[in-house]
Amino acid sequence: MRNPVGGHIPVAGGLAKVGLPYAREMGAEAVQVFVANPRGWATPVGNPAQDERFRAECAAMSVPAYVHAPYLINFGSHTGATVEKSVDSLRHSLRRAREIGALGVVVHTGSATGGRPREQALAQVRTHMRPLLDELTHDDDPYLLLESTAGQGFSLCSRTWDFGPYFDALDAHPKLGICLDTCHIYAAGHDLTGPVGMRQTLDQLVATVGEGRLKLIHANDSKDVVGAHKDRHENIGAGHIGEEPFRELFSHPATEGVPLIIETPGGKEGHAADVARLKGLRDLGRRCSPTH
Repeated sequence: MRNPVGGHIPVAGGLAKVGLPYAREMGAEAVQVFVANPRGWATPVGNPAQDERFRAECAAMSVPAYVHAPYLINFGSHTGATVEKSVDSLRHSLRRAREIGALGVVVHTGSATGGRPREQALAQVRTHMRPLLDELTHDDDPYLLLESTAGQGFSLCSRTWDFGPYFDALDAHPKLGICLDTCHIYAAGHDLTGPVGMRQTLDQLVATVGEGRLKLIHANDSKDVVGAHKDRHENIGAGHIGEEPFRELFSHPATEGVPLIIETPGGKEGHAADVARLKGLRDLGRRCSPTH
């Protein structure tokens, strides 16, 4: 499948017991989960039976799975305790991802706090995140997928070209990839609308990090206008991005084989509607593409 379309699923009550039925009801062809409280530092152990069932059922359905690391992680923080907890939290997400068969772990790229220059924060990223990449030595270890922010505050990575210094800090490690959030990149200032907006943005991303690094897409419309620096997701086609850029996304060479995960409002019904809408745009994009 050129682009599996799915969403973030709830797992409270059981990774497989609760999460997979939700995924089926929303028509998901790919899933994303939390393996810890996204707004905390706890690193809970998994349930081996649930882990194995989740891994087996995802494999049987050919549904790729991804883990989203907690939001508090910030390797650019000026607070030593935050950096230390970030290391432990991300290591936990990477380990749990392997245990459940997830292909990648999404982590926000963080910000330079305490008024320090971004170069100093990136040096800290190198010191503390690079060793975690070197720990990914098993064949079934996940990719570490960097997700840029909407450009709030002193973000280390919000525009496509910001991934360049971040990749440099991590020596463009082979287990490093990108999770592109359409709402974030739009809010940061990349106008995805218009006849070439999406194509230009994806071209810039490839020019910055090279081919094959885009591993996952968070497909979210935006409640706010381009460049607003606000991370407020909207349902597909109901925000300022609109449907057309998502159709264009499906026909770009850089997105070949890359799954889409929605993180939109509306609960199960809204999620099912967004998955169905994206599948329709995928089919439309395939019919309109000169390569099909």
